[in-house]
Amino acid sequence: METFTIRDLRERTGELVRDAEAGKLSVITKHGQAVFVAEPFDKVLLTSGVCVALAVKLFDEEFISLGKAAKLAGVSKNEFINHLGALKIGQRGRRLCLRSLSPMRGRLLRLRVSISWAC
Repeated sequence: METFTIRDLRERTGELVRDAEAGKLSVITKHGQAVFVAEPFDKVLLTSGVCVALAVKLFDEEFISLGKAAKLAGVSKNEFINHLGALKIGQRGRRLCLRSLSPMRGRLLRLRVSISWAC
């Protein structure tokens, strides 16, 4: 496992990507404190629940609807609602329109395309 600083992300991005492609974990630090872990996106990660975690995050931040979140998570709406309840995340009465998020729209659409093959 290699450690990268925030500055390294700018200067050594290629190395970080190559490490991930080789299956290596990397820790990214800021002022000597771990901020996040870069983990290879592989079958192990997918089977351990990344699709559910991503669906919860996107739903909680109101980027996708309940139905789309459940589909991304690979469960029924009722199962997803129960999962949200266990996490103490309430259902939203409204949903943001992607058009109103124009700066993020392209990123979200690319994310949807890249995740759809995996989940």
